[in-house]
Amino acid sequence: MRIVFMGTPDFSVAALRALLTAGHDITTVYTQPPRPAGRGKKDRPSPVQKFAEKNGLKVRHPLNFKEQQDIDAFAALKADVAVVVAYGLILPQVILDAPKHGCLNIHASLLPRWRGAAPIHRAIMAGDTETGVGIMQMEAGLDTGPVLLEKTIAIEESDTTGSLQDKLMWLGAKSIVEALDNLEDLTPVPQSEDGVTYAKKIDKAEARINWNQSAETVKNHIHGLSPFPGAWTEVNGERLKILSATLNDKSGEAGTKIADPLVIACADGSLSITKAQRAGKGPMDIQDLMRGFEIKNGCSFT
Repeated sequence: MRIVFMGTPDFSVAALRALLTAGHDITTVYTQPPRPAGRGKKDRPSPVQKFAEKNGLKVRHPLNFKEQQDIDAFAALKADVAVVVAYGLILPQVILDAPKHGCLNIHASLLPRWRGAAPIHRAIMAGDTETGVGIMQMEAGLDTGPVLLEKTIAIEESDTTGSLQDKLMWLGAKSIVEALDNLEDLTPVPQSEDGVTYAKKIDKAEARINWNQSAETVKNHIHGLSPFPGAWTEVNGERLKILSATLNDKSGEAGTKIADPLVIACADGSLSITKAQRAGKGPMDIQDLMRGFEIKNGCSFT
């Protein structure tokens, strides 16, 4: 198939690689423009752009599709289909209609649950026990289009957004190849009007941990924000990111350390912290972190 690919972050690269491996003709890759990053604030191309250029693919990165020249250039590609994976732009109807088979989106949730920007984070934060990917026919609404193909996986107790994202990334890549191989035989299934939820973008302001909640709620909060932006708390005058934890049945005053190496009480139950990160340092297993960071039993976390 003659495909236009539209994506930006690492999550998108797996799908682009899978389409190339399957032998599809990637006529052009659209991605977000290079942005300032790092200490030097030099423009850094997106992961998709790096991969595309390494594989000799043509790259475009319009700021939007409001300019007629960008619309005309897209239409001139005469694509059979556009595959969209975390591209980062809302596509106008004229773009959605340009390819022969329209635009297909790989969405990392079981629609209509968690439409929007952060479906993986929100699924874990809400305590969902399963999720998946859907290959959706795009329309003007926010993730409202009919679903052509859907795959479901369990969310494990140990999953963080980082680990679940990796699983869904490869599942999405496999699913888009399957969908394109069977495109003529797939029936678009309209989304249900029941069970619609929206996965709003993660705001750093919501990352602070509230220990006056149940241990299950706090664990989901921690895992949903791991590795980025990272749920955090303060102890001994220092900010500490908590990256993973397991449930513990010990109890005590919420927000205090009640056992070694680092068990913190919640309003109901407690959490054994398994991985954390001090300011200016990398993530560490809790045994390694505690060797150089004394936190006595009874110490408060705020």
